[in-house]
Amino acid sequence: MLCHSCGSEIKVEGFVSRADDCPSCRADLHCCMNCGNYDPSAHNKCREPLAEWVSDREKANFCDLFIPNKLAAGAGSARKDSGEIKKSFNDLFKK
Repeated sequence: MLCHSCGSEIKVEGFVSRADDCPSCRADLHCCMNCGNYDPSAHNKCREPLAEWVSDREKANFCDLFIPNKLAAGAGSARKDSGEIKKSFNDLFKK
């Protein structure tokens, strides 16, 4: 699993509890941003249709549908921030 905050690779053995945090940056591990079901384009930003709304996706939660992401090292750096995406979009329409 990759930490959503710092990109560190974390070996998950068994269950990820609400109290677990990243050994590198202390970010919560049991959160939407680290979940394999997290999808910003899906309803509730989750691929699980029964998932409840979570207001802060970077904080620990009690979701029973949590599964650790299966991202490989380096995959976190492939994410673009909203500024980069907006610039790319606007560049499409420049002459």
